[in-house]
Amino acid sequence: MQFPQSITDVATLTEYGRQRLSEHFFMREMLYSEVGNLHGVPNIPENPELALQVGCEVASRLLEPLKRAFGHVSIRSAYRSPVLNAFCNERFRAGDTACWCTDNDINAARHIWDRRDSDGHLGGTVTVFIPAYLEHYRKTEDYRPLAWWIRDHIDDYAELFFFRNLCAFNIRWYQGPSEKAIWYLDPPTRSMLTKMGTDGFDGDHGQFYRGIIKPLG
Repeated sequence: MQFPQSITDVATLTEYGRQRLSEHFFMREMLYSEVGNLHGVPNIPENPELALQVGCEVASRLLEPLKRAFGHVSIRSAYRSPVLNAFCNERFRAGDTACWCTDNDINAARHIWDRRDSDGHLGGTVTVFIPAYLEHYRKTEDYRPLAWWIRDHIDDYAELFFFRNLCAFNIRWYQGPSEKAIWYLDPPTRSMLTKMGTDGFDGDHGQFYRGIIKPLG
């Protein structure tokens, strides 16, 4: 279905949410926002077709491999409209740490799927957690087995940012070059596990997750 340049009615937005991005993922679940719901800021793409294009890449290249391996993938935050992201970033700069959003320039080709970055590339970030990993994480608070598994099994990720709460992580698809860095964020601190060109980046890392992670397939 071809969508208009802007979505201005419920019927069109409903049909937009029904768009299938991959075998198991649809656009509707990518539009949910606690901030938008609470403050009445719509999370509707400015460029619906471009957001769908990126959503298909994110879902097929990143989310489907996770689902095949671990079952349910819980989406915490996916697409953010420029209006919503700017609102969230303004609140964050004013001291509302629950609204942790970078500005629109940084989030273009990340959470803002329908804006190219300054180099003209498309990209998309989604924040998820893996319920099947939670039992191990609650015992150990160690994100690294899951991070190394993703490094070995999902070639199309561009960057990973892990967080303390629920071992949630940002995983990004990106059209341009990337260092495939894996970070752990516990604000205000940040540490890097690995990236392209560092010792230990290449090769198999099964010793870090074998016996811990038991993929379904």
